[in-house]
Order: sequence, then C-alpha cells, then structure tokens
Amino acid sequence: MITIIIAIHIVICLALIIVILLQQGKGAEIGAVFGGSSQTVFGASGAGNVLTKTTWAMAAVFFATSLFLAYTSTRRFTGSIFGSGGAVGRKVVVPARPPMPSAPAAPAPLAAPAAPAAPANRANPAAPKPGP
Repeated sequence: MITIIIAIHIVICLALIIVILLQQGKGAEIGAVFGGSSQTVFGASGAGNVLTKTTWAMAAVFFATSLFLAYTSTRRFTGSIFGSGGAVGRKVVVPARPPMPSAPAAPAPLAAPAAPAAPANRANPAAPKPGP
C-alpha cells in the first residue's frame, strides 16, 4: 500500500509542476504587445479557470499523500536497511557488571630491585692480542 501511495505522490508532484508552469503569469498581457499571442493554446478565453481548479485539486491530493506518508513513516517498524532484518526479532542480552568493591584494593608491596645480571664468560673482543 505504501508503494502505491508513493507512486501517486510522485505522479502528482510531476503533474503539479507541469500545471503550475502552464499557468499564465500576471505580466503575460505585456507579451501580446511585442507580437506574442498569450492565449492561443487554450482558446480566446484562456485556461485560467481550468488550470487554477486543477492546481487546487492536485495540491489537495499532494498534501493528503504527504501527510499520509509522514504518518506511516513514524508507525512502521523496520529492521536493517540491508534487507536481512535478522537483528530485529532477536533479544539482546547484556551481561551484568560485576559489583564494584566498596574500598579500593591495597597496593601490592614493592619488591626489592633485582641485581644486574652477571656478564657472560666470553673472551673480551676489545682486549689486544699478544703479538710476535
């Protein structure tokens, strides 16, 4: 049903634009002075009355569809925009937090610094070699 209303809404939008652009402006009589005939398409009496009534009717339908679509968009419950909708029906369980201790924990005792490691028993490469 929503798809049908959206299609009607789009058609009314486009038709309303066309009908408004077909209407005669207030300064259209000036165009006849310079050689243009402003009322030849719709006859000598013009189409002001027909186009005005059509504009009002289309505007009423446009407002009605706009209100309907706004109302239904707030009422619809949709899941994922990717179409799977798998997360919509699932119940999410959040684990409870462990209780906070009332007093802070005592700091650990400081350990004595460790003695530096003894050097390895290797030959000293910087020592001069005995020569001949």
